[in-house]
Amino acid sequence: MKDDIRTILATQKYRTRPKDEEHRIQCQCVRWFFLQYPKLRGRLFAVPNGGKRDVTTAAKLKAEGVVAGVADLILLVRNSKYGALLIEMKTRTGRQSESQKEWQKIVSDDYKYVVCRSVEDFINNVNLYLNQ
Repeated sequence: MKDDIRTILATQKYRTRPKDEEHRIQCQCVRWFFLQYPKLRGRLFAVPNGGKRDVTTAAKLKAEGVVAGVADLILLVRNSKYGALLIEMKTRTGRQSESQKEWQKIVSDDYKYVVCRSVEDFINNVNLYLNQ
C-alpha cells in the first residue's frame, strides 16, 4: 500500500505555497480513490463550499441551498453502520471552523464523519469504512 501512495505522490508534481497544501492533499486523495475504486466513480465527490466569493455570488449560493461547514468530500456508499462517509480535509495543523464542527454534530448520528490530515489518513479511513 505504501508503494501505491509513493506512486501517486510522485506522479503529481506541485509547486505549492503553504495555503495550497490542503488542496494538494485532497487532489492526491481523490486520484488514489479513483485508481483504487474505479467502480465507485461518481460516488465520491467534492463539495465546493469554500473559497472567496463576491457578495452577489454568495447570496445566490445561499439561496440555492449551500450550507456552511459541509465536509469537503462525500462518499455516497452505505456500509453496515452508516449511510455515507463524510470527509473533511485538513493539513496537519489545520483546524475545523465552528460551522464545520456544528455540521459534524448535525450529521454524525447517521453518517460517518472523519477529518483526514494526509493521504495515508484518507486511505486508512476509506478502506476501513468500505470494509465494514
